[in-house]
Amino acid sequence: QVQLVESGGGLVQAGASLRLSCAASAGAFSNYAMGWFRQAPGKEREIVTAISWVGGATYYADSVKGRFTISRDNAKKTLYLQMNSLKPEDTAVYYCAACLFCRDYIRGSYTSWGQGTQVTVSS
Repeated sequence: QVQLVESGGGLVQAGASLRLSCAASAGAFSNYAMGWFRQAPGKEREIVTAISWVGGATYYADSVKGRFTISRDNAKKTLYLQMNSLKPEDTAVYYCAACLFCRDYIRGSYTSWGQGTQVTVSS
């Protein structure tokens, strides 16, 4: 399994931007589909965005389309999440996750998870 470490969370005002990073220990990072998930207090964890391991296909939840951008740097073994125009409803713990050779990078089995990073957006 790959070890994942998120960073970049924080407290910001509505309308601000943040960039999250997820550093992976995997030797073959490029073989993993990667996703960002979030969990707000009292709510279930939900997928925010994901990127396939081949071809670079991306998926975004409707709630973040046009505001968030996922990207990956396979040479640096790092996943990014650029979050713009943040809203209070984006407040959550954000997790990155990895799925090896995922055929379905949206609903696949993400088996490696980071510890999470808190994002808090004040109104």
